[in-house]
Amino acid sequence: MGHVEHRADAPKTLDVAVLSVSTTRSLATDDSGHWIARGAEDQGHNVVLHEVIPDDKDVIRGTVTRVLADPAPHAVIVTGGTGLSPLDVTIEAVKPLFAKELSAFAVLFAQLSYEEIASAAILSRATAGIIGRSIIFCIPGSIKACQLACNKLIFPELGHIIRHCRDN
Repeated sequence: MGHVEHRADAPKTLDVAVLSVSTTRSLATDDSGHWIARGAEDQGHNVVLHEVIPDDKDVIRGTVTRVLADPAPHAVIVTGGTGLSPLDVTIEAVKPLFAKELSAFAVLFAQLSYEEIASAAILSRATAGIIGRSIIFCIPGSIKACQLACNKLIFPELGHIIRHCRDN
């Protein structure tokens, strides 16, 4: 069965959690997280959680672990904390939890970013992976980066990815 058949057979409505990593934003001022949540809902998904957490490795790892406890959402989209600053620790917190990494996500996101922001795309550390039977995306916190990642990569393939993650 090819990707067209897999997509056709993929679940259409998924449970999605949104975690925004920031030391400066609150839930009220989390424009990127709110955009992701609205975008997921517009795609027909259920947003089961939206939180803002600090740039702290233990807090990020603990929150992701808590969110993935039963019943685990199909997807967790983590926005923010993916930059180069010493305070940006999202990747370091989440990546060790991956059972499998979706290495093409980083490459494709970098390519799409390059088309929009030229060589500044080299600063991106976006990544994605599987934890348990859920997919985790770690993307930059800017609203443009969230829109790019979600519209071009995450939303079009989310059901297809989950079909494979939960295939027995």
